[in-house]
Amino acid sequence: MPGLYIGLMSGTSLDGIDGVLADFSQDKVAILGHASAPIAPDLRAELLALNTPGPNELHRAALGGNALARAYADVVHSLLERSGTPASAVRAIGAHGQTVRHRPQEFDGTGYTLQLNNPSLLAERTGIAVVADFRSRDVAAGGQGAPLVPAFHQGLFGRPDETVLVLNIGGISNLSVLGADGSVAGFDCGPGNALMDHWCQLHTGQAFDKNGAWAARGRVLPDLLVTLLQEPFLRQPPPKSTGRDLFNPAWLAGKLAAHASARPVDVQATLTELTASACATSASSYGKNSKLLAVCGGGALNTHLMRRLQALLPGASVVPTDALGLPALQVEAAAFAWLARQTVRGQTGSLQSVTGAQGARVLGAVYPA
Repeated sequence: MPGLYIGLMSGTSLDGIDGVLADFSQDKVAILGHASAPIAPDLRAELLALNTPGPNELHRAALGGNALARAYADVVHSLLERSGTPASAVRAIGAHGQTVRHRPQEFDGTGYTLQLNNPSLLAERTGIAVVADFRSRDVAAGGQGAPLVPAFHQGLFGRPDETVLVLNIGGISNLSVLGADGSVAGFDCGPGNALMDHWCQLHTGQAFDKNGAWAARGRVLPDLLVTLLQEPFLRQPPPKSTGRDLFNPAWLAGKLAAHASARPVDVQATLTELTASACATSASSYGKNSKLLAVCGGGALNTHLMRRLQALLPGASVVPTDALGLPALQVEAAAFAWLARQTVRGQTGSLQSVTGAQGARVLGAVYPA
């Protein structure tokens, strides 16, 4: 069976699509190629809008899934072209889709998670089998459906002589605790880039705060930070997961109601501190005194955020995952290539210790080429 898989990821931050061509033939991942592409502004706006109830949702969601699948296909073609790899050499594509609702265990006890995608269209456009809908089976088994990356992190970054923490900061942040004894835990910490990106877009017109430079010019507002940190999710014990269903512009507007005179740059500084504080508290509370925190996702490129994490975790070395052998922007896409491989091989991709499901499950559905 070919060992080549493609992983695609468009995270909660909606800052773009990352794709990797991964070789698992030696049972360890080797990245043969990486490609990325921005999400077109009109599609990004529509995907953001579909995170909240609105008119004609079913129609808009279906067309949004089509548009995203076409954008995914473009990234796949770019990967194949750059690496000189024929489509026939790739066993499958792991395509997570774009999460627009994530409400596990709510409403009827099972709840649901919804990722927009059209894996059939992606299979048609690429001529490669597609594995998609990774989260639903774990939710059906009573789990959170997220995070799904800790098992991959363990194989990639786990060490027998020390506990390693892997922090993914996308739109939402999630932590993997890779114990020196082989144990694995993981959960969502809270907001990552989502609120910072929203506020930056609103007040500067830029999609994100490059290097955290804008936030670094502001000052943290202590009263506002206390208000933000009072969110019950942040104190909830694992297993837990979250998304834009909670940490969204409406949530932020409610928290800012008593701080109408605050300077936008100071709010940005405080939102950055919220992410840093939530992540650092999670690492301190559940990190088994680890001395190493490896950061991936777009947040790893936020220099100011990384400095704040280091300041809040003085006993640990805070580094991007590049220092451990895999660039920060490739980790999640590589994880979904691995998850696709697990599905194709009929092997479990989830961990009961992470999601709280009734047991590990084979995740995803396969759409043949």
